[in-house]
Amino acid sequence: MSREGRLSRVFVELADTLVDDFDALDILHLLTERCVELLEIDAAGIILSDQRGGLQSIASTTHEVGLIEIFVLQNSEGPCLDCFRSGDPIVNITFEESQRRWPMFTAASTALGYRTTHALPLRLRNEVIGAMNFFSVGETELNTEDLALGQALADVSTIALLQARAVHEKDLLAEQLQYALNSRVLVEQAKGVLAERFKIDVEEAFTHLRSFSRRHRVPLSEVASRVIAGTLTVADLER
Repeated sequence: MSREGRLSRVFVELADTLVDDFDALDILHLLTERCVELLEIDAAGIILSDQRGGLQSIASTTHEVGLIEIFVLQNSEGPCLDCFRSGDPIVNITFEESQRRWPMFTAASTALGYRTTHALPLRLRNEVIGAMNFFSVGETELNTEDLALGQALADVSTIALLQARAVHEKDLLAEQLQYALNSRVLVEQAKGVLAERFKIDVEEAFTHLRSFSRRHRVPLSEVASRVIAGTLTVADLER
């Protein structure tokens, strides 16, 4: 399938998620996965602002990217933070400039195999609610078309999170975003439970959780809670 065909499919897929009770966490994971697919980067992640104004790692395509994002937030250093604070994309930074501007971040991402990173804001007009991070093993440069596509995907997802009612009702926005953050904690716990009980890696554990959630139209947080409680096993998730 051509890139244009894949892009059309992705936007239809995102539009299909814009229902009354959409799963914010699922949308964000979908966004990271489709960016990797369309932009030919190696991994992607998202940090999101919570209702108290703090930042949390909310979604990532790999466990390693999740670790990098947590490191960034703990050390207050990295392109995604600067992107969130300014609301401007930070892209095509050379490795040498990255070392100069964010030495701890660069060392951490390089140690996990990533040499190039880019960051795009999740924003609607002047409101920035998070940032999306791209990671590549090699020195990858994004062209104008890539950047426009990545920002378009980020914008669609931001609109999905904000929605019309949340734009006008801040309490609903805060509740929706906080729900996504709380869900992420449950999902991380469930991944750990599955990995430990059934001797699988955390990526496979999340694949099981996500697949079951989408097949049965059950929120990820609910699936995670059932796994933690022991009422769902890998065998159940695989059916």
